[in-house]
Amino acid sequence: MAASPSAPAPRRLARAVHTAPPQLYFATSAVFHYLGPAFAVLLFARVDVLGVAWLRIASAALIFAAWRRPWRTFAAQDRHGRRLLIAWGAVLAVMNGCFYVAIDRLPLGTVAAIEFLPVIALAALGARTPRNAGALALAVPGVYLLTDVQLGIEPLGLVLAFVNAALFALYIVLADRVAKRDAMSGIDGLAASMLVAAVVITPIGGWQAIGVSADPLALLAGVGVGVSSSVIPYIADQLALARLDRASYALMVSLLPATATVVGIVLLAQIPIAVEVAGIMLVVAGVALHRAPRPASTPTDAVS
Repeated sequence: MAASPSAPAPRRLARAVHTAPPQLYFATSAVFHYLGPAFAVLLFARVDVLGVAWLRIASAALIFAAWRRPWRTFAAQDRHGRRLLIAWGAVLAVMNGCFYVAIDRLPLGTVAAIEFLPVIALAALGARTPRNAGALALAVPGVYLLTDVQLGIEPLGLVLAFVNAALFALYIVLADRVAKRDAMSGIDGLAASMLVAAVVITPIGGWQAIGVSADPLALLAGVGVGVSSSVIPYIADQLALARLDRASYALMVSLLPATATVVGIVLLAQIPIAVEVAGIMLVVAGVALHRAPRPASTPTDAVS
């Protein structure tokens, strides 16, 4: 008896997922990595900044909870594993709060460029090579150009952008440790840490989202920010990382500050001046040049 046309659909979908070019997944991640925050900036007019951060994390946590049942992963860990997940989730919560307050005060492209400075510094410390020294030599003046433009205008925004960047570097270290644990997969660890992040962010920003229940449009937009920022890019990253070699992945990561700048121009009308463009391009060159020490398993997203 012939199979119905719909019978092989799940297999066709699985085959398509595993055979699609990894560059496609990375491009998806890169776009949504900053598309979500751009939508969040637009949402700031209806919901306070930290309330939007809470909506992002809470909605992502609910989606991952329904999909991965992260409490099972958490319960299956030993004491060290649980502490690692709690630390990762706490960093994720505070990092997102700082990121959102920063992009409320500074251009998205500027915050994105600052975010990558510690990543390059970590690579330079982990693998002391001329290549990484050159990457740092490019990125540092690039960030200086960006911060010098904004220092007299938004000092608090700059401070929080650098705090976000430091937490992003810590996030990568913790994510790498989770990815190397045999007791759980990277996505399951991410789901568990997202649940922890939702608990941590609630007393910080949950109170700012109390009134959102009376604004269905804002609530729906907040869920959209969570899906765009913390679900789609993270899943796309996992699919890309599984098949990209380190050099290709590092080269693609270098495009993220430029992607943030383009998204800021198109959606937020944040037109950079010549000095800011020069700073962003120096950071892009630095990220493209740097190489992480071996062995490493460093997911981007990102986090913010």
